[in-house]
Amino acid sequence: MTEMNQNNALVVGYNIPAEVGMDECDIQTPSLILDLDALERNVTKMGQFATEMGVRHRIHGKMHKSVDVALLQERLGGSCGVCCQKVSEAEAFVRGGITDVLVSNQVRDPAKIDRLARLPLLGARTICCVDDVDNVAELSSAAIKHGTSIECLVEIDCGAGRCGVTGTTAVVEIALAIDAADGLQFSGIQAYQGAMQHLDSYQDRRQKTDIVVAMVREAVDALSAEGLNCDIVGGGGTGSYYFEGNSGVFNELQCGSYAFMDADYGRILDEKGDRIDRGEWENSLFILTSVMSHAKADKAICDAGLKAQSVDSGLPVIYGREDIEYMKCSDEHGVISDPLGALKVNDKLKLVPGHCDPTCNVHDWYVGVRNGKVECLWPVTARGLAY
Repeated sequence: MTEMNQNNALVVGYNIPAEVGMDECDIQTPSLILDLDALERNVTKMGQFATEMGVRHRIHGKMHKSVDVALLQERLGGSCGVCCQKVSEAEAFVRGGITDVLVSNQVRDPAKIDRLARLPLLGARTICCVDDVDNVAELSSAAIKHGTSIECLVEIDCGAGRCGVTGTTAVVEIALAIDAADGLQFSGIQAYQGAMQHLDSYQDRRQKTDIVVAMVREAVDALSAEGLNCDIVGGGGTGSYYFEGNSGVFNELQCGSYAFMDADYGRILDEKGDRIDRGEWENSLFILTSVMSHAKADKAICDAGLKAQSVDSGLPVIYGREDIEYMKCSDEHGVISDPLGALKVNDKLKLVPGHCDPTCNVHDWYVGVRNGKVECLWPVTARGLAY
């Protein structure tokens, strides 16, 4: 058969960006590349932080959607399990060998509830969030049907204004209903404030976290008074994990972006006023792009546009360069300001994406690179699994 007819074959430049052993300079673009050394250092460091604070780390799989990255985080960072946002995403991780998954979201559609209730049959501890007492009966019915057990966390709205209940009375009401329901187990509280993670000021993030900690402590105490103990009090992210981890209330962190970093997270400041991507964490994820045109003397055009990344949190930053700047993009093109004419056609650049999570979701593969060579190719396992 010809190359074109081998529909199931992996062909560099057609359905895969590289192959193991290839030089980094020969990777097809645009593609996602991982600096494996930097990634491993980030993962190891967060694992050490969690151990020092005496808490568990349940990594957020929605960031990378990769079983291979999750297994690395388990091996090098000691993660206790994975957070997912959708049932289909959770199933992809379970089928890939992850045995402890939390759907850190509400599951209400009957078909999705039924699928959630079947995950324990694949050998995984299965947990989800609840913010409505009516959901308890729905989950219980599915668990009974399949002879399984679903653990449930009551979600508290910590200020994001999305899912979650806003008062301790509601937390206790739902928790008691879960505890009384067949097929369900009350396991604790979910309290994650996503928007707060991106506040530039360390002090602003600390003040917001203090409010969250007070809310959670009140709920934990009220549940304890009812004889309900929390195995999981989960929350915290890359911008605030040190506050929750040292709070004496939270016992599980749910950090995601620390492993890859992106341009938006990189701008937030640590306690000393330094950017967190210049000391606390390293950039390990890049969009590799090539210059495809330089018909204009002062600008270069690269092949990484909107279809290669998400710009909801801002444009990407060109890694390691101060003389050029990524200015704007359309579907297939990125416009780079090059006032000194430093670039030429086929030059390759590394872009730090503005927002790593949705950027990863538009790619099929991660190309792992070490010492200038392709060491591994990892599929974006749960890409597009949004059900």
